[in-house]
Amino acid sequence: MAPLVSTIEVTRPADKVFAYVTDPSRFGEWQHGMVSGHMDGAGPVEVGSKCITTRRIGFGERPSRSEVTRMQPPRRWAVHGTDGPIRAVVDVEVEPLHGDARSRVTIALDF
Repeated sequence: MAPLVSTIEVTRPADKVFAYVTDPSRFGEWQHGMVSGHMDGAGPVEVGSKCITTRRIGFGERPSRSEVTRMQPPRRWAVHGTDGPIRAVVDVEVEPLHGDARSRVTIALDF
């Protein structure tokens, strides 16, 4: 099956957009059914870091864990689900546009 791909352009610099779309504590602001999210542990996010999210699925809340597989700020970020009911592969790309006055965000989601 082909991945689901979504693209949007926003009027913000790439570094600000990247920080927003890769922060699990903000996922609920733009992802339906997201209850909570955070990175596991302290320190900078790097390849191998764990992302913990809880989503409302049906009548229950289901936690899941993903591992960061790519970390190239402010351009690329990817995670791969390692447990839980949804084990998605997510690839995020942020492209600066118009001298970094705008950014194009492309998110590919595969299962």
